[in-house]
Amino acid sequence: MAGDRTVACSLLPGVYDFLLKGPMMQTILRSSRATALLAFSPFLVAPAAFAEQAAHVRYQDIREGAYSVVAQVRAKPGKEDALRAATLPLIELVRADPKNLVYFLQEDRAKPGHFIFYKIFASQADFDAHNAMPYVQEWFAKLPELAEGGVEVMRMAILTMPKK
Repeated sequence: MAGDRTVACSLLPGVYDFLLKGPMMQTILRSSRATALLAFSPFLVAPAAFAEQAAHVRYQDIREGAYSVVAQVRAKPGKEDALRAATLPLIELVRADPKNLVYFLQEDRAKPGHFIFYKIFASQADFDAHNAMPYVQEWFAKLPELAEGGVEVMRMAILTMPKK
């Protein structure tokens, strides 16, 4: 029960206590904690936050040697907004790829239009398949007009702590 309260309170402070004292919650709690959590989870988490939980990092799926890429692209002067607009849709598309384990798109706060990509795939073959996707190829096709010098890529291997 304390664990349930911790999760709920961290999501919406004060709401959990209010719901816990209501007659409907008392009835559900008598049935089981699992039922209560299941019944009220949509109300305790804002829809956007609920969707974000589904797309969380799956650390257990990331094995030593997984194929990681850190890449950067810089907008041509005056093309910062256009490059951002072309790049933002990649977030949803790449994260929806079942072979993608981690994807972050970041923009330099001090230099708008300077983007850093961080991606992890289980293998180079999975990454190569990702790069062959039509939406990735369409994005690459826009770069000569929007970016200076194309994409700079560092291909990395994930390291893990040795087992004792």
